[in-house]
Amino acid sequence: MIKFTERNLAPPKQMRPVYVVAAGHSDFRKRYPEKKTEELCVEAFRMLALENDLKISGIQELKGYIHSAFYGHFADHFGDQLLGEALIHDRLGLDPLGNVGIKTGGATGGSTVWMAANAVASGYSDCVLALGWERMDEVDTWTGNHYISTAADKDFETELGHIYTGYYALMAQRYWKTFGKSSDAFRRTMSKIAVKNRGYACSNPFAQGAARLTVEDVERSPIVADPLRFYDCCLMSVGASALLLCDEKTAYRLSDDPIRLFIAAGSHTLRTADRRHMDIPLLPAELDNTDVKRHYMDLYGDGETEPYPGFTGFLAARIAAHYAYNMCGIYDPMEDLDLVELHDAFTISDIQTYEDIGLRPYGSGPDYIESGDAYLINPNTGEPGRLPSNLTGGLIGCMHAVGATGIMQVGEIMWQLQNKWAKFHAPEELWERFGKEKPADFEDLQVQGARRGLAISHAGVGSHVTCSILMRPEALIKK
Repeated sequence: MIKFTERNLAPPKQMRPVYVVAAGHSDFRKRYPEKKTEELCVEAFRMLALENDLKISGIQELKGYIHSAFYGHFADHFGDQLLGEALIHDRLGLDPLGNVGIKTGGATGGSTVWMAANAVASGYSDCVLALGWERMDEVDTWTGNHYISTAADKDFETELGHIYTGYYALMAQRYWKTFGKSSDAFRRTMSKIAVKNRGYACSNPFAQGAARLTVEDVERSPIVADPLRFYDCCLMSVGASALLLCDEKTAYRLSDDPIRLFIAAGSHTLRTADRRHMDIPLLPAELDNTDVKRHYMDLYGDGETEPYPGFTGFLAARIAAHYAYNMCGIYDPMEDLDLVELHDAFTISDIQTYEDIGLRPYGSGPDYIESGDAYLINPNTGEPGRLPSNLTGGLIGCMHAVGATGIMQVGEIMWQLQNKWAKFHAPEELWERFGKEKPADFEDLQVQGARRGLAISHAGVGSHVTCSILMRPEALIKK
């Protein structure tokens, strides 16, 4: 077990600024038999190149800027194709530029952005493509869940349930008993997350799992692993997402509205049962809050509360947030951020993440939902929510095409900060392109005046986590 030193906890440094200038997605579906993976990746790349108001004449000119490429693709098993990154690189017409594939389980998309950003920040490349995809429709659902579960420590975790729903069900039970006091109110909080995220997905033409649900619909849906029900769980998806990352000079040459990117990562053992209690790296606002600081210090040995990180928290998420906040000057995320995209693989993991990234103290995550802070419009007050989450629909409502997920999140936040949400979600021709009908109850989900956003990409039961923070250049925080 590591004993933290100042060097361990030192904020990462970018040797030069990194900017996101363009994004693109295919749409996301449960099955996509009519299109090959390469076609979906080309679609995402074409949107990135042609629909982001870049100051270029076309795709060939953009290719003249790209210096290296990073590709996220989690599971070779699904597509029966090793070295898929080489195949996609070839189909995009980017040979002989250097490229590499990234695999970190559910955080593969976020890790791809992390590596691409580091290439720019280090000076290795001025312009980098980050593109991810997943092909999860060439096997049946049970086989797919088995493949995904092999990203756990099979020697230790298989007997706990063999698929990730089983692992998260155990965490949900522990959290419910410890912090929810076995109350039905906690079950309803989880249900509200599913209702919120699936509802937001109804205004997202890229989304796979859009639905207008009630809490009762969620709680009547089939049990997958008690207490998690069908609507508590994320989607298995097919699709692709892409980002273009640049240094400052190249960013402004290509775009009039580039967005600054900071990104950091953390990890934790695959074996949840072996996660020892340890010193907790407090986030900036927590260090100055006597009550919160005492709360974390008192977790050890009180006989009732689960010590951190225990079985109910994700130390990897806290480490990633600690690094990212200190990189860019975030003090209190509830005040300094305008929206977040979180890795809601399950409704319980969403709640756990609220606490790990400092939206609420440990054990108080449900209040983020119940207070209405997590909504675009607070259902309790009718006023704008303090920090809307998962306006894409998240993994529960939009998609979880694993290699693309973290990339999609960053791209969607970039569009929000550019005030371009409507451009990429409202046009009827975009819905028609994906064979969908724009709903009559379509909502404008643009966060007005958004300046800063955060995305969490998360693997397994918190084995790898990346924290991306995007800021408008004029909204950088002075340290």
